[in-house]
Amino acid sequence: MRILHTMLRVGDLDRSIEFYTKVLGMKVLRRNDYPEGKFTLAFVGYGDESQEAVLELTHNWDTKSYELGNAYGHVALEVDDAYKTCDEVKKRGGKVTREAGPMKHGTTVIAFVEDPDGYKIEFIQKKTATA
Repeated sequence: MRILHTMLRVGDLDRSIEFYTKVLGMKVLRRNDYPEGKFTLAFVGYGDESQEAVLELTHNWDTKSYELGNAYGHVALEVDDAYKTCDEVKKRGGKVTREAGPMKHGTTVIAFVEDPDGYKIEFIQKKTATA
């Protein structure tokens, strides 16, 4: 077994695709409209779905926004340098909600950004091998 995707409901699909592609550097892997159901699915990610887990962005045509609730946590992305990645996100118009730095009670460097619908994305800095 393997994880295929995580689904996020989004209020404005084009705005969300712009964030995930232009701010986070993902690619649109596929996009399908379902007129009878009045929804569109767009899959975005860093690699082919046959090898990588991806995000499914679901846009219900008659819904402009969602309540995120308090059960959702975040999507985590591994990055080489969380500090530089945060700088890039800000340059591209993204919102950093927690600047890069060591996590509380630990040494792992993390940061958080927020997508246009308010979903949290955590950056976890790749650990370097020690000799």
